[in-house]
Amino acid sequence: MRNTARWAAALGLAAVAVCGPLTGAAVAAPSVAPSSLYAPSALVLTTGHGSDAATATPERAATLSCAPTASGTHPAAAQACAELSGIGGDFAALKADPGVWCTQLYNPVVVTVQGVWQGKRVAYERTFGNSCMRDATGEGVFAF
Repeated sequence: MRNTARWAAALGLAAVAVCGPLTGAAVAAPSVAPSSLYAPSALVLTTGHGSDAATATPERAATLSCAPTASGTHPAAAQACAELSGIGGDFAALKADPGVWCTQLYNPVVVTVQGVWQGKRVAYERTFGNSCMRDATGEGVFAF
């Protein structure tokens, strides 16, 4: 009987030594660490000829990510991110450069933006009279 008691005590201590730390970790509340210190900013920009996004076929598209650094397929990503940061990501605040003169030829161009800007959902659509007017608005944002 003494050997059985020793074996039971030894197995019990071994189980506590091996499994004890595991049960403590399982009971403890898991800490949720953020995957990044930056709010996400990832956008897809498209442009095409037409009066609205529903009828226009996208001719070009670019991706733009601004946090933690400017990246994506947008050819002027750093300039576009700086411009958007300056207006707080409000695409409606983009103004045309007053020094650019465009013809009055009506050939509508639509621009769409979908994605996330600093953690907030973005859905933007704007129709310009022609591509010159689009290019004059937002020096770097729509230059793709």
